[in-house]
Amino acid sequence: MKKTMISLLLCCSGLTTSWAQTALFDYKPGVTAEGAVYFLPKTAIRVSVLVEKSTYIPGDFSNYAMRYLRMKDVSLESSITYRVVAVKQEPIAIPDTTKAYAVKFNAKTVAANLALSDDGRLLAINAQPKQQVLPQPFEAAPKQKSENPRQFMSEDILAAGSTAKMAELTAREIYDLRENKNLLIKGQADFMPNDGAQMKLMLERLDQQDKALTLLFSGVTERDTTETIMTVIPDGDINKQVLFRLSQKRGLVDADDLSGEPYYVSVENLKTVPTVNQEMAAKKKKQPESGIYVNVAGRMRSTISKEKQVLSVKDLPAAQFGNVELLSAELFNKHYTTRLWLNPITGAVDQLEAEQPK
Repeated sequence: MKKTMISLLLCCSGLTTSWAQTALFDYKPGVTAEGAVYFLPKTAIRVSVLVEKSTYIPGDFSNYAMRYLRMKDVSLESSITYRVVAVKQEPIAIPDTTKAYAVKFNAKTVAANLALSDDGRLLAINAQPKQQVLPQPFEAAPKQKSENPRQFMSEDILAAGSTAKMAELTAREIYDLRENKNLLIKGQADFMPNDGAQMKLMLERLDQQDKALTLLFSGVTERDTTETIMTVIPDGDINKQVLFRLSQKRGLVDADDLSGEPYYVSVENLKTVPTVNQEMAAKKKKQPESGIYVNVAGRMRSTISKEKQVLSVKDLPAAQFGNVELLSAELFNKHYTTRLWLNPITGAVDQLEAEQPK
């Protein structure tokens, strides 16, 4: 059995450059015994924005942070702030309803096994299709259980008659903990550990108490990160279009809400695919051709920015910035067993195999 492997470059260069768009907007995509209606894809940009929410709660002794621990700029007011921590971009496919085509099966062809996606995009012929793999949703790291500082307070601290006195005694306890830690490290403590494991355990315990009690002065900041997904569908170049706005006090807001700082998206057609001669294409349209229409994808550069700061820039495939080519029906006649795989993102030929019986 003779097998011929045809690469994407050969397919793109060896086929005719004309194509005829079929007016099928009143039809739904699908496969029947008589034929099929399918879409080619358009490439959209899936933008993932990770926003961190920080909630600050003052400590019971925040008023005394400077006096006893020399901690500067400790706020006495609760606050909530938001910031963007990451922006990611990935290409995804959506059906291009301007590229709808019909295939009518007949006895001379073997292109009867068309695999379509749920939204009608052609994925494969006579083969198991390749599926579009979407990024995994963001999962926040589990929060560590915070210690209750009061469980580390001595009897004298808890019995103090005023907040000021409690703060003073707590500060002394913190300094004692730090001194004990230094003595352990220097090997000068009254009770030295027997081995390294016990030493590590004792130091960790001292650190735990120190951090818990210090939070009474510095306050506590809790952080939560959430993911927001946005979709950009470019039909041409985009020059600094507002993608979203971020308010430091309210988080993500609508693009027209001026209370938030704007974040922009720009998309540039990299023009990697030659433009079709429309005059020649119009002449060839008069003579309908049979076969399978596929995309020859171009490329685009997508940039997410804030003012003059670039947060993410990525070169992506772009089906809408390329051309459509025809795979002749002769490839699917009964003289060959032809299998076709299309790229699920772009609709371009990933692989074409034609087997000719002996």
